[in-house]
Amino acid sequence: MIDVIDHGPVRELRLNRSPANALSGELITALLRALGAASHDGARALVLSGSPGMFSAGLDVPQLLTLDRPAMNAVWREFYALLGIMASSPIPIAAAMTGHSPAGGMVLAIFCDWRICAEGDWKLGLNEVQVGLPLPPVIYSALRRLVGTRHAEHLAVSGRIVSPIEALNLGMVDELAPVELVIPRAVAWCEALLKLPRFAMETTRKKARADLIEACEKGMAHEVDTVAEQWWNEETQSVLRNLVSRLKK
Repeated sequence: MIDVIDHGPVRELRLNRSPANALSGELITALLRALGAASHDGARALVLSGSPGMFSAGLDVPQLLTLDRPAMNAVWREFYALLGIMASSPIPIAAAMTGHSPAGGMVLAIFCDWRICAEGDWKLGLNEVQVGLPLPPVIYSALRRLVGTRHAEHLAVSGRIVSPIEALNLGMVDELAPVELVIPRAVAWCEALLKLPRFAMETTRKKARADLIEACEKGMAHEVDTVAEQWWNEETQSVLRNLVSRLKK
C-alpha cells in the first residue's frame, strides 16, 4: 500500500492503494509504521506522495462502515496517532499532492511542513461537514494555522471544496507545479532545507510546530473519544450510507 523510494537523504512514501489511496485502517497503520521507520533508517526528510491525479480520497468510508464500534474506535485512535506522528516528526515532511485531495487527503497534507500541489482540475478541501462528519478540533486547529481564523471558519463550516489555484491563494497549499514535477519539486524543497545549518534549522522548526504538536497531544488525550462517538451519530451514519449508495451507482 506504500511504495518507499529513497532520493538520497530524502525518503518518498508513495501511497499505492488502488483505486483512490483511500485511508483504510490498514493504510493508516502502514503510514504510522513507515513514518516511524524513516528517521531510524537514516532519512533526513520525507515526501508523502500519491499517484498522478490522486493524492488521497480521504477515509475509506465504504470499508469503515463495515466495522463494529470497537474496531472503528481503534481506527480513530490510529488516525490521531498518525496526525501526532506527522506533527512531531523529527524530520521535515513535504506533501506532493499529485491530484485530488479531499477530506482525509487534505488532512494529511496540512499536517506536513510544505504542500506542493499539481496544477489542474483537482478537488481539494476539508469537506467533512458535507458528508455528515463534524470537523475534529485538532484538524480545525491545523487548518487555522495555515489560512487564518476567518478563512478556516468559512472552509470548515461549509465543507467547501476548492481548486488548486484557490487553495494556493488561501494558503492551504504553498506551491503549484505541473503534475509530473510535483514529486521532484517536493524532493527539491526538502533538499534545500537540508542544506541549511542542521542545528539551527531543526531547533527553529521544532519551535515553529510546537502549537501543532500541542494540539495533537491535547486531541489524543481529550477529544479522540468524542470524535469516535460522533461517527455513530444517527444523522452522520445516514449521510455516510447515502454517500456510499451514490458511489455504487
